[in-house]
Amino acid sequence: MSTKAKIDIRKLSLDELQSHLMAMGEQPFRAKQIYAWLWQKSCTDFDEMSNLSKQLRDKLKEVFAIYAAKVKQAQRSADSTIKSSFVLFDGNIIEGVLIPAPDRMTACVSSQVGCSLTCKFCATGYMERKRNLNADEIYDQVVLISKQAQDNYGQPLTNIVYMGMGEPLLNYANVMQSIQRITAPDGLNMAAKRITVSTAGIAKMIKRLGDDRVRFNLALSLHAANDEKRNEIMPINEQNSLRALAESLKYYYAKTKNPVTYEYIVFNGFNDELSDAHELAAFCKHLPCKVNIIEYNPIAFADFQNAEEDKIDRFADFLRHRGIVTNIRRSRGKDIDAACGQLAIKETASPAV
Repeated sequence: MSTKAKIDIRKLSLDELQSHLMAMGEQPFRAKQIYAWLWQKSCTDFDEMSNLSKQLRDKLKEVFAIYAAKVKQAQRSADSTIKSSFVLFDGNIIEGVLIPAPDRMTACVSSQVGCSLTCKFCATGYMERKRNLNADEIYDQVVLISKQAQDNYGQPLTNIVYMGMGEPLLNYANVMQSIQRITAPDGLNMAAKRITVSTAGIAKMIKRLGDDRVRFNLALSLHAANDEKRNEIMPINEQNSLRALAESLKYYYAKTKNPVTYEYIVFNGFNDELSDAHELAAFCKHLPCKVNIIEYNPIAFADFQNAEEDKIDRFADFLRHRGIVTNIRRSRGKDIDAACGQLAIKETASPAV
């Protein structure tokens, strides 16, 4: 059987795999054994499935394929952040980041090859969106970045953020399936509360998260709390106004009781005045939330600059004085284009780590 005709085994549910095995004359219980190798042990080679007979492993190789993502290149930042490019089975490349901190190890993963949203401040937004990632390709990023955490820092992965390339809610089914495999007892068994999905703001999909009663965290890339400014930097806002987003977020909270995080990049001379903070504080009244103020990381395609540090501090203090939990997130991995908004597949000759 040619490679192209082989079945992608990780696209099969347990029941589907069981049916295939029974059609091959194998016992149904073998499906659970294989599933454990695929999703608990993250095995990408049938020959390593040691509790299966060689005859069965050979049959599996004839019928099925495991299209695993692989690390193409890894770069270490001066601040210990590690950015990796991953090559997919079809030759496409995505990027993911390991962000080490004293109290956590965070994997930032991508959900699409490129992005279609054209946010003016984000390097990925200037790329073409080629396709959605499959659930197993998202899962693979977590596994590979987790291995980097262990190999480089001797620590397990503690958190996952869907904040890499792409808009997760425009790849809803695969993102949800990847989280299911990451959190399942017969998967990686990570706690859903350790996972955050970040969206630029797709109102109807935020409502769908509510209908699905998701247990992971939701973050909204807000960056402006009035429509005129948000339209200017995030064209998606023209179809998903702040009013529509507020309505969808209130619906989401009513269904899940999960507070929301608002991400807010403070751009110099654009959204860094106290009047902007006042608008943000008003938007925060819709439901329980917190605000992460994020340093801007300049990119070659845009003229935005980070706001001055004292302005950022005043902005944060304004929100805190109004009872809004506010954190200032300093950039990590800026020197290797691994910081927020910088992922854009820029290959270098740096050695792997």
